Amino acid sequence: MLSEQGAPGSGGTDGVVDEEEAQFIARLVARDESAFNELVVLYERRVYGLVFRMLGRREEAEDLSQEVFVQVFKAIDQFRGDSKLSTWIYRIAVNLCKNRSKYLSRRYASSTDDLDAMVDRAPLSAAKGVSVGDVSRPDELVEGMQLEMVVKRAIAQVDPEFREVLILRDVEDLSYEEIGAVTGLAEGTVKSRIHRARTQLKALVEKAMGEKLKGGR
Repeated sequence: MLSEQGAPGSGGTDGVVDEEEAQFIARLVARDESAFNELVVLYERRVYGLVFRMLGRREEAEDLSQEVFVQVFKAIDQFRGDSKLSTWIYRIAVNLCKNRSKYLSRRYASSTDDLDAMVDRAPLSAAKGVSVGDVSRPDELVEGMQLEMVVKRAIAQVDPEFREVLILRDVEDLSYEEIGAVTGLAEGTVKSRIHRARTQLKALVEKAMGEKLKGGR
């Protein structure tokens, strides 16, 4: 079975498929059913979390997460090993999310209806990069308001083109190089969008907390 070394956010050299992963990919290309089962076990939570945060709707995320693995199964023989397997899977997931988001933006007026469920299903607490440390945290005034929920709602309100790179960097802990491979963006563009996303997130969190404080007075 593929080790956690091959999992998203686990480190390793960007863009390099090691021997263990190459053997695993060979099993996938050979349509080894047990290899696909291992792939799903290894990546399903990460893929679901990524898709959920990008779409903000549980049912859509569950359906699209399954579609990601269907697409991986169909296209695995096209994988050339020019990036890590996780990067390639994320690229498929992000592209499917973009297409689905266009449909959902026309169908739904709000993208945050299911965010309450995200606390348990896709917690941010395990993410290495997500931080609003420079945002004031007057916990004694917020009166039970969970900062994690505020951040999740705020992430869903960040402009889609910026939200994408924010999630990949600060939630999924991908490197700039990996994000470029997933999105097709130049590294400078990736860094610029991450900066703008963090600026938007900070403002949205501060606004949400301020409105909560005003409403509680």
